[in-house]
Amino acid sequence: MADHDLSALWEAHCRHEFETRDANATMGTMVDEPYVNHVPTMTGGVGRDQLKRFYKYHFIGANPPDMELLPVSRTVGTDQLVDEVVIRFTHTSEIDWMLPGVAPTGREVEVPLVAIVRFRDGMVAHEHIYWDQASVLVQIGALEPGRLPVAGVETARKVMDKARPSNTLMAAWAGSEGKPL
Repeated sequence: MADHDLSALWEAHCRHEFETRDANATMGTMVDEPYVNHVPTMTGGVGRDQLKRFYKYHFIGANPPDMELLPVSRTVGTDQLVDEVVIRFTHTSEIDWMLPGVAPTGREVEVPLVAIVRFRDGMVAHEHIYWDQASVLVQIGALEPGRLPVAGVETARKVMDKARPSNTLMAAWAGSEGKPL
């Protein structure tokens, strides 16, 4: 893969997904038998036909118009790239891939997301996409943060700003204050 710019290939793929919103152009960046797995919801597809169907009817056309990706970090290897981003949107439509079956709430969502992308012959071969589903559910009002050790938009804000407080969900944290290190 040394003769391919993986960052440029991935950016073109994402541009077709989120900016031009063109399923055919997105598929044009992928190998003949690609697969995508959105791990928290097990959405995506295996093979060209299944993945094109997914992109066309359940991903690209279904994303809210204000959905955006805010870059945090990127690691590039010889045939793989890992992207850390914050994805931000208003939940104005059903988002099959992230919130399947959940009616729009109109709430704003920001969540850290990691994409692990494998390339073959200058094309995207597969994507494993991870995010904290509990954080998404807290932000749309489907999960009560006070009853469980989960956080909402704070997770994205902490990724973007390391100075934000850590350990806020740990009640025992205060008990270790001043103890010998």
